[in-house]
Amino acid sequence: MTHGIDTGGGGGAGNQRNSRIVVLSGPSGSGKSTIVNRLVELAPVRLVKAISATTRPPRAGEADEQDYYFLAPAEFERRRLAGEFLEYAEVFGSGYWYGTLRAELDRAARARAWALLEIDVQGARRIVEQYPDAVTVFLSASSPREYEERLRRRGTESEATIRRRMDIAREELAAAGFYRHQVINDDLESAVRKIAQILISRENELNVA
Repeated sequence: MTHGIDTGGGGGAGNQRNSRIVVLSGPSGSGKSTIVNRLVELAPVRLVKAISATTRPPRAGEADEQDYYFLAPAEFERRRLAGEFLEYAEVFGSGYWYGTLRAELDRAARARAWALLEIDVQGARRIVEQYPDAVTVFLSASSPREYEERLRRRGTESEATIRRRMDIAREELAAAGFYRHQVINDDLESAVRKIAQILISRENELNVA
């Protein structure tokens, strides 16, 4: 989920121990999406990627219930007020809302899998409030300069957007210590292996408990 403001999330069904939830965060340019896809494919534990809900319209090539749950603003608000979101935020400056539905954890549980949440720092804090045993991983590049170079290589961002994302990246890097694990993504396969090992170690702990 993208960095936002006016975050929220409720209590309710949370505060559970031994929950198989893994939260992955990191600044734009840290390679989160690529890592997530590789983990779902290769991790030694079964993973189900949580699909975020959003009020923004689909982009070209995006499919509902695959890339996002695309909700009308009124429907998003109804679900928010009903306590259906684990966390949610209005993306800074855009007016669009993003959030993670509680039902995504149920979907993973039915598959007897870990729920994999790719969310920002604020969302991660909300998840940990409700699920203190969640595995939290902060993904970073080898240096701040690397983020900017990766963003520029995309060729999809305006100069103003790149500057805004870099400001946000600095804020997020300052919060890296909140996470139980920090992984540097200077080599994709190495980063995937490190996170996979974190998960299998935690899985073994849960099986013994």
